[in-house]
Amino acid sequence: MSIIRGDIEEAKTIEEDAQNYPESPMLKERLEWFQDLKFGVIFHYGLYAQAGIVESWQLSEEDVWAREGREFREDFQQLQLDYWQLINTFNPTKLDTDRWAQICQEAGFKYCIFTTKHHDGFNMYNTMETEYKVGGKLSPFKRDIFQEVVTSFRNAGMGIGAYYSKADWYSPFYWLDDGQKKGRRASYDTTQHPEIWSRYVSFVHHQIHEITTNYGEVDLLWLDGGWCGQGKEDLQMDRLAEIARENQPELIIVDRMMGGRHENYVTPERKIPENDEIPKKVWESNIPIGNDWGYVPTDTFKSSQELIDTLIDVVSKGGNLILGVGPTPEGTFTSEETNILSEIGAWLKHYGEGIYETRSKIKGKQNGWWFTFPKEGTHHYAFCSLTEVAKTNIYLTDLDAEHARITDLSTNKVIKVLNEDGRPYLQKTDIHFPENGAIGLKIEKR
Repeated sequence: MSIIRGDIEEAKTIEEDAQNYPESPMLKERLEWFQDLKFGVIFHYGLYAQAGIVESWQLSEEDVWAREGREFREDFQQLQLDYWQLINTFNPTKLDTDRWAQICQEAGFKYCIFTTKHHDGFNMYNTMETEYKVGGKLSPFKRDIFQEVVTSFRNAGMGIGAYYSKADWYSPFYWLDDGQKKGRRASYDTTQHPEIWSRYVSFVHHQIHEITTNYGEVDLLWLDGGWCGQGKEDLQMDRLAEIARENQPELIIVDRMMGGRHENYVTPERKIPENDEIPKKVWESNIPIGNDWGYVPTDTFKSSQELIDTLIDVVSKGGNLILGVGPTPEGTFTSEETNILSEIGAWLKHYGEGIYETRSKIKGKQNGWWFTFPKEGTHHYAFCSLTEVAKTNIYLTDLDAEHARITDLSTNKVIKVLNEDGRPYLQKTDIHFPENGAIGLKIEKR
């Protein structure tokens, strides 16, 4: 899967996994729960949808890649000025988070992560720390979108995650209003201006308190901005985590790309790890359904075939998958996204038994087959992509299925085992082929 953008932060290599912390016993249990879910959705939504650009990134003068060939405005100063003013026109009057939740539930998602704030500093929830927010004095949309998402998705039985950018380019305590060129990092030396940085740390801590206090149960705090939090941008992460868990004692914290104590699981971005890259920690691949995380009107989307193959590949290697969906400025999903999600859900309705609540034992494909395993029991599951099922016969040695009862996951019918010169096999014609995705078999050892 090719990297097409310049926003992927390099992971830090701080390893403290062997240490025991007060939250360690809780996290052991909670991460088992998380691994059972397997499939989630992440929404990037904000002013960048109104602009139709790659999230907040065009605001960073140093991130040239975000503007190449698709500038929001040709003049950079005008670009920033017009972008900040989008608060006056962002008005998603067709927003219906119950409909979002219905589509996502039918797609087979088990948890949802929503952007409370991206790097641009525009808040999608009712923060008291700034007026740069949806529903505030400058916003025509007088609703708390995060609250609506939390309510709808919780009512649909899904886990709830809050994405929060630790960087805030709108904050006068992060980017100084001094006319200097700005990049993704704080625009000043925090060691030279500790009083300003202290105010920024307080701002972040107060917002974390709001998100983890005012919205009921939150399962995941997904902290983005993998350059912010340590060193010169010290956010006092131990204290931040304490604040976050004051009202969410079972909270999973994902301090992305930072390593160490507060990166409870790791998040390979836009990629499926190769066998020799599979993380030692619990992990989750995050991949957008298109090329961009947020809504871009010219975006192209991956097929349901590719995304189902991606899901199976990730799960067979022991990971979770979150798909990125970017709602439109009006608050809807595109018809293309809706159709793709419907096709994924139709496949999972028949084959989800071999996906959810499974674990990995065999890493990667074997003879063209992916394998998953239940947490208990002697059976396993085997999947083969429709793009690769070419043989007339399927030999049991390829499935680790000799002397086994083999059931088609889609039809729940036992498949007759035939024999060819002492080699047991299945006829391809005896197996149900879905419209998209992969065939799936349940193999029970006798």
